[in-house]
Amino acid sequence: MDDDRNRNVNIVILGSTGSIGSSTLNVIAENSGKFSLNLLTANSNDERLLDQCKNFCPKYAYMADQAASKRLRQKILKENLTTEVLTEEKDLHEIIASDDTELVVAAMVGVAGLDTVFTSIVNGKRLLLANKESYVVAGEYLNSLADKHNATIFPLDSEHSAIHQCLAGIKNKADVSKILLTGSGGPFLHTNPDLLKNITAKEATSHPIWKMGKKISVDSSTLINKGLELIEARWLFDIEDIEIVIHPEGIIHSMVELNDNSVIAQLSIPDMKIPIAYGLGYPFRIPSGSKRLDLAEQGPLNFFRPDFKKFPCLNLAKEAMECGGNAPAAINAANEEAVAAFLDNRIGYLDIYKIIASVMDKIEISVVKSIQDIYETDNSSREYAIQKIKAL
Repeated sequence: MDDDRNRNVNIVILGSTGSIGSSTLNVIAENSGKFSLNLLTANSNDERLLDQCKNFCPKYAYMADQAASKRLRQKILKENLTTEVLTEEKDLHEIIASDDTELVVAAMVGVAGLDTVFTSIVNGKRLLLANKESYVVAGEYLNSLADKHNATIFPLDSEHSAIHQCLAGIKNKADVSKILLTGSGGPFLHTNPDLLKNITAKEATSHPIWKMGKKISVDSSTLINKGLELIEARWLFDIEDIEIVIHPEGIIHSMVELNDNSVIAQLSIPDMKIPIAYGLGYPFRIPSGSKRLDLAEQGPLNFFRPDFKKFPCLNLAKEAMECGGNAPAAINAANEEAVAAFLDNRIGYLDIYKIIASVMDKIEISVVKSIQDIYETDNSSREYAIQKIKAL
């Protein structure tokens, strides 16, 4: 953005009907006249995307599901809306790459979003990244592309946004000792480990702090989500010393420790509109529409060390980060397949770890030289995970 905080910015939101996409639109609604929507995309929820087209009048809309896309086109014609529905994936990429698009919010779930993230970066866009899977599997490679094409990768996860805000006030990066990455600990923080084998999908998707989709809720329950965030933080901030701290209240979203042992923290109520507003407005602050934090009302804040034995997926993520190369792509693919199988009641809760561990033992670790290397690792890891799932 230039120095005019009131300049209108053209935005693309990828995954606008999900929780992050919907929250982004809520923040945009709080800042009337500052943003114009060039494109909204969704997978198959044509009803919600239609409502968004009515309320926000994007120039274009795109749906990955062809049947849903056809329904959306018919409804938009019937409603006499001005939004044009794109029918081809190449048209989606052309709009992202066009000069009319300045800022891209990547809010879709899963590694399937890597294509559009790649297009955004190679065309020099400012990318607000909530699609952590893309960055987990290809962070080092995407960083090199961003440098080459003068693109900016800006984190939307509450934890990484908090780290960014803490680091923004530090003039010399050499003053940073380590990152303290916080996490709520999920729904099973205090659950007896012997009871985890009988955990149901309903229990695993009941997060105590955040309202999220099913997949990321399961990830939070196994703490692999925190492990993936560990990998993400490593590449976003180029800092290797990262400590995970369990903070059940979810008020401190992360911290940075300095060489003099002082610690800088970012606090707010757990509301994704706050990191979204920070990303949309940066380097300025814009209204988020969230509630204010009342510390006196909030009460005590607690902190614990993570239990790596109870939540062994954290160990797998740390190993993947240390190995680098295609290891993060392997762990992400294995986890996606394992979580999908658990949600479909095809495997038990503790089998999630077993499947991921078996894939990590099977995959040959190699250097990532192109985006194709990521896809090959993703495919082979999924194939092996599916075989293990069927064998259970």
